[in-house]
Amino acid sequence: MIIELKQISIKELTTGYQDNNENGIMGYSGKLDIRPPYQREFIYKDKQRAAVIDSITKDYPLNVMYWAVREDGNFEVIDGQQRTISICQFIEGDFAFNDRYFHNLQANEKEQLLNYKLMVYFCSGTDSEKLEWFKTINIAGEQLTDQELRNAVYSGSWVSDAKRYFSKTGCPAYGIGSDYLNGTAIRQDYLETAIKWISNDNIEMYMAKNQHEANSNELWLYFQSVINWVKIVFSNYRKEMKGVGWGFLYNTYKDTKYDSKKIETEVAKLMEDEDVGNKKGIYEYILTRKEKYLNIRAFSPNQKREAYEKQKGICPVCKKHYEIEEMKGDHITPWHEGGPTISDNCQMLCKEDNRRKSGK
Repeated sequence: MIIELKQISIKELTTGYQDNNENGIMGYSGKLDIRPPYQREFIYKDKQRAAVIDSITKDYPLNVMYWAVREDGNFEVIDGQQRTISICQFIEGDFAFNDRYFHNLQANEKEQLLNYKLMVYFCSGTDSEKLEWFKTINIAGEQLTDQELRNAVYSGSWVSDAKRYFSKTGCPAYGIGSDYLNGTAIRQDYLETAIKWISNDNIEMYMAKNQHEANSNELWLYFQSVINWVKIVFSNYRKEMKGVGWGFLYNTYKDTKYDSKKIETEVAKLMEDEDVGNKKGIYEYILTRKEKYLNIRAFSPNQKREAYEKQKGICPVCKKHYEIEEMKGDHITPWHEGGPTISDNCQMLCKEDNRRKSGK
């Protein structure tokens, strides 16, 4: 891993500056990708832009910026995008500072601005080296997310195309999946979730494999399939469906036949069941039949003490005596058979017999 600290003048930075919606934002004589695919959109307000220019006019130092060295020898901004765009926009005359545009400045004032030196770390190395380094450095300002860092390491045609679907405000993935996903598109949460699902939680391997693919069609088609499957199987949307690991469930159960009407009836019943502590887990339970997802309400200490005293400390299965700490509260009529979590349905089993009964 090679990390070099260099001084780049504003004149060098802004030479060849272009802001094109199709081709992105470029600077540094066309060699610097100022807003690569993984970066968030420009979010600085007028006050923040003015603060950047104010620091420069006073020769105050700005925080160090980070550029990654690409395989083709060009560069991309890892950290410092908002400051970089603010500088370029002012030099281009897109906004005024203290009621003066750049072209209103005196010659010496322009020279001072253009000669101002920015401190930039140039980072080059293998993909794994860059990813590890980006994870450990103290990025100035708002930290990049894990997925933004991965996008930096595995940048290329695939990431660029994936951003069209997953990474912008109002993107297609938001249109069909925002009710089912946590996070935001602009911070790469949607893209991270989709890759996690399709790769079965091996994001970096998937991105490395597809880095130089011409498009991300496979991922986009897969994501659409997941969301459509969820909408068909669970026909009635509830807020608890947001943030469920739908892709993992789809990978395992997509070929199973379900009756959506029967499922809706069961979901509604479980939503009303006061013993179900985790309503979001209902969906995973419906598909897997594993009660652990429901967080079934446990018997209270008083209920367990009452049952223990009635049994005189005897486990009804093995007929041996135990201290209460050596026993577990158990539903006499299992919960999944309609047994409620009440005193009359509570018995104390030794830990071994409880384990055998629960199958854990």
